[in-house]
Amino acid sequence: MSMRFTAKARRGMVALTVAAGLAVTVAGCGGGGNDDKKPETSASASKTDGSQPSAQEGQSEAPLAELKGQDGLLLQVTSAQRDSGGFVTVNGNLKNDGAQSVVIPSALRGDETEIVQHGTSLGGATLVDANGKKRYYVLRDTDGRPLTTTGLSTIQSGQTIPVFMQFPSPPPNTTEVTLQLPTFASASVKISG
Repeated sequence: MSMRFTAKARRGMVALTVAAGLAVTVAGCGGGGNDDKKPETSASASKTDGSQPSAQEGQSEAPLAELKGQDGLLLQVTSAQRDSGGFVTVNGNLKNDGAQSVVIPSALRGDETEIVQHGTSLGGATLVDANGKKRYYVLRDTDGRPLTTTGLSTIQSGQTIPVFMQFPSPPPNTTEVTLQLPTFASASVKISG
């Protein structure tokens, strides 16, 4: 029960962080009305400073990794953050780059009986630490639900769905792992934190 609460709390914190980041971004983009009356030198200086993307914009423009799947599906990894509690949370966007709607493959949930019972998810994902020769599977709560985005069904052409996966943390000296997801190509991901 506490793992489920933790998962819900984490999702809430991710949503809150994204909402706060968007609010800050929108506030920073708002016009002041008198910006036209500033001296040209100030406007030039602010243009060079303002052209750098925020951390959130940088994540959406340049993902850490892209995993290509079948039927035009694409997983863009935007962050892989190590938590002090011994977890690594991988966030990203599942996108349909194809011309038609795609039913999310059930293979993404893996084939473990405990996870299969809880519907379509990204429960089949793994992190591979090549140096430590270990594979880390998606964490589960006490009821066997994977700590990942669940309830995936169909994704329309051009649609993007934010997703997350939570894994046990590799040792602190491991900063790069390979993310594997059934039906997708693998990709190397750097862990921060």
